[in-house]
Amino acid sequence: MKKWMIYGANGYSGELIANYAKQQSFSPIIAGRNSQTIKTFANDLGFESRVFDLSSPTIIAQNLHDVDVVINCAGPFSHTAKAMIQACLNSQTHYLDITGEIAVFEMAKSFDKQAKEAGIVLCPGVGFDVIPTDCLASQLKELMPDATHLALGFDSKSGFSPGTAKTSVEGLASGGKIRENGKIISVPLAYKTRKIDFGNGEKLAMSIPWGDVSTAHFTTKIPNIEVYIPASPNLVKKLKRMNYIRGLLGLGFVQNFLKNRIEKSVRGPTDKQRQKLKTYLWGEVKNAKGECKTVRLETDNGYTLTMTGGLKMVEHTLATTKSGYYTPSTLVNNHLLDEL
Repeated sequence: MKKWMIYGANGYSGELIANYAKQQSFSPIIAGRNSQTIKTFANDLGFESRVFDLSSPTIIAQNLHDVDVVINCAGPFSHTAKAMIQACLNSQTHYLDITGEIAVFEMAKSFDKQAKEAGIVLCPGVGFDVIPTDCLASQLKELMPDATHLALGFDSKSGFSPGTAKTSVEGLASGGKIRENGKIISVPLAYKTRKIDFGNGEKLAMSIPWGDVSTAHFTTKIPNIEVYIPASPNLVKKLKRMNYIRGLLGLGFVQNFLKNRIEKSVRGPTDKQRQKLKTYLWGEVKNAKGECKTVRLETDNGYTLTMTGGLKMVEHTLATTKSGYYTPSTLVNNHLLDEL
């Protein structure tokens, strides 16, 4: 019988996936670095547990030697993904995670050749980041095969989990990111603004450095990509002012201060909030002739989609014969959302 593991299972999203796996009669291995928390959580669910940190790919590989698929839920993934991927190459374990970090997607993609040689799949972004937007990008490409510009966006009021909030804090110092003429370029925070109807009325929106700047290009080969979320005029002004002090935001003591505040105050949405708050997705493609096509979708709350989508991607990966780097829609198909 094939085995799979949730690493970082005591985090907000990891816990959601573990509890959902129990409901769906799956039996993952619960893993992480906090011995007491991991063992208690695993015992409560009746699952096997393993405790290890990610400081050594060799030690990680030893803990993955009999694991067919691992889904990494321990963010920020800028600190956890590379060591886990290196270990997965050694243990021949398929790698999934729930990142939305552009640099992590690009790093994972650089291991494509090694993953094919090892016979494993590398598919980061199997949660809300980036299942729905990746599927939407692929569908838009089908609608307009000659598209030269892709814009994606989403409207979600669910708030942040601690891991997502910490990742956002890290990203402040790096500024924004867009893809221009096939290349990822750095731009100021709140670089572009426009009015967008995500499906619930027109709103002011600003560009953000979302994972699709990397993944949507892999999926569609469209050379110009931007991602947007709604933002108040006041927030746009604040972020534009922060561009002047971005260098300070990257300093270690500033990052530690902000992350400690997150640790004490951010908990993530409750079950009731997740059930109540839907997410609206929007996508637009344009070609050189100026023709335009738009698609809007409504999905579950982002964290609920991470829970159901993460487990669905584990199922697909356990059964796959593919190897190498993939995005969710290229590993499965661009109607993956229908299964959720």
